[in-house]
Amino acid sequence: MSNLESAVKELHALLNSPLASVPQPDAHIKGPEGWTRKQILGHLIDSAANNHHRFVRAQFEPGMSIPSYAQKEWVAANQYSVRPWNELIELWTIYNRHLLFLMEHVPKNVLANTCKVGQDEPATLEFLMVDYVRHLKHHLDQILSR
Repeated sequence: MSNLESAVKELHALLNSPLASVPQPDAHIKGPEGWTRKQILGHLIDSAANNHHRFVRAQFEPGMSIPSYAQKEWVAANQYSVRPWNELIELWTIYNRHLLFLMEHVPKNVLANTCKVGQDEPATLEFLMVDYVRHLKHHLDQILSR
């Protein structure tokens, strides 16, 4: 099984994360990293939006360069803290179902296309997709382990 196939399988599983089991009041409590569960999930929504852009463009613009995004500013601007928890879960789920579909259907011949994000070294499209799932899992673990 390739790295991408493993990531796709893991994303399938992550979409079944028990986020809805977190009570709305608990979604407001700040963790040791300084963000509430709502803000962490909001960060994952922002990550989905930014990575969606990368995943699509890297397919037809090999070697492209794209800016990174200001995570704290995005979370603040989107005001995730005042949104209902269930709406954030729904948005995160739907967006990631779409990214999963995209990852399942990306042509194999474009997986080696590179993309430079911010000041990072260029990375392949396959790496960006696999790393997205790793990042997602890390933050879901933060939300669910409190």
